[in-house]
Amino acid sequence: MKSQTRGGTRWRRFAVVMVPSVAATAAIGVALAQGALAASFSVSGQQFQVTAKKLEGKGFVQYGAMDQTKKGGKPVAVVGLDSAKITKLCQAVTVPTPFGNVSLKLEAGGGADKVEATKLYIDADDMKANAKFTNVDIGVSVSDTTKGPGPAKPGEDNRGAYVPGSFAQQADEVEFTDVDQRAWATSAGTFTLPGLHMGVSMGGAECKNN
Repeated sequence: MKSQTRGGTRWRRFAVVMVPSVAATAAIGVALAQGALAASFSVSGQQFQVTAKKLEGKGFVQYGAMDQTKKGGKPVAVVGLDSAKITKLCQAVTVPTPFGNVSLKLEAGGGADKVEATKLYIDADDMKANAKFTNVDIGVSVSDTTKGPGPAKPGEDNRGAYVPGSFAQQADEVEFTDVDQRAWATSAGTFTLPGLHMGVSMGGAECKNN
C-alpha cells in the first residue's frame, strides 16, 4: 500500500476515506474463489476508523485486491489518488493488550490549512459519505485505467496484485463530504499534516464527524 510502500512515507495506517463499490466487492469475491488474487503484502490485521469533513482528490482509480494480514487474507477496495486535500481528518484505533484496550487518536487539518497528500493509496472495506465524481468511468478494465496513479502491477513492490482485466473505476476528480470509513492500510508519496495532534489513552477511541 514490504508491508506497503507505494511512496516514501510510513503513515501506512493513517487513511482517508474512499468509496468501495458493490461491483468491486463482487469482483474481489469471484477472484478469491478462483485463487487469482495475489496475497503479496502484509498488514497488521488491525482495522481503524477514519473520518473527514471533506476530501477533494484529483486523479482517482479504484480496484479490488487482497491484503495479506497476520490473520489471513482480507479483500479490500484499493483506491489511488494523484493528489488529495482533506479537511478535519481524524483516525482512531483501539488495540487490545494484556492490560486492557489502548487507544490512539490522531487529528489534523482542523484549521485554515488542509491535510495534503500525493500518490495516495487506501485499502478499505467499509465507508459512509456523500460523493461527487467528475468524468467518471465505471466498469473500466483495471489493466487499462488511465486516471490516477495507476494500479499496482502483479507482484510489484510486494503490493496486493489485481486480477488483470477485472473491474475498476476511475475519475478526473472526486469530492467526499461527511466521510466515515473502516480501513486496513494506506500509503502516500507525501503526507502533510498541519495542526497534528496525537493522543494515547486507556479504553476505546472514536472519531466523530461534526
